[in-house]
Amino acid sequence: MADAKKIVRIDYKAYFADADRLYDTTNADAAKEAGIFNEKVTYAPMAYIVGSGSLYADLDAAIAGAEVGKEVEVTIPCEKAAGARNPRLIELHPIKEFYKNEINPYPGMSVSLGNRNGVVMSVGAGRVKVDFNNPLAGHDLKYEVTVVEEVTDPVEKAKCIMEMDFGTSEGFGFGIMEDKVVVTEAEICKFHEGWAVAKYRLVSDYRNTFGVDRVEFVQVWESKKADAPAAE
Repeated sequence: MADAKKIVRIDYKAYFADADRLYDTTNADAAKEAGIFNEKVTYAPMAYIVGSGSLYADLDAAIAGAEVGKEVEVTIPCEKAAGARNPRLIELHPIKEFYKNEINPYPGMSVSLGNRNGVVMSVGAGRVKVDFNNPLAGHDLKYEVTVVEEVTDPVEKAKCIMEMDFGTSEGFGFGIMEDKVVVTEAEICKFHEGWAVAKYRLVSDYRNTFGVDRVEFVQVWESKKADAPAAE
């Protein structure tokens, strides 16, 4: 097996640097204080594969060089983050498009049109102005990040990857070998509509993290035996 990639769990607070306004965090108390708390979100340290490229390059570099337990701060200029705002991504749409989908648009509302996500800017004269720019576009970003732990156990690493790519590792089994990674699927995989797509990400991340070519998924079907009748 080739050298495995580094996996860490991080706590972070992400701000719009120009306004010093928190927009994302793994800390529930910070989210509540900033008025962005979401009951549907699980606030806990996030697993991350260092060098995976799924975070901004400057943020990845800061995490790679951070000491466990020590907070680091990094500011990322707009051009190295989500880029500048594009005026062409601000569009006018007939309000009837919304009404036929039983949507009553209002400023600030998040909407999805033609597989694109946007935010309603204004409503009037039978038209709706929608901004399809990335919400982070045009902003310098500031991150306060703490590496909570470096995950070293191979099975725990496999669990972290499952959490990142599928949202949970509960019910899964993992076997990490010299030439392959074996994943025993949880019961939820038999009917979860997102599992087939998640497997593609998992294969890539398991190969890159553990330096193997082969990834096996094992699906187990086990009959539920009825309890034996009590002896008379």
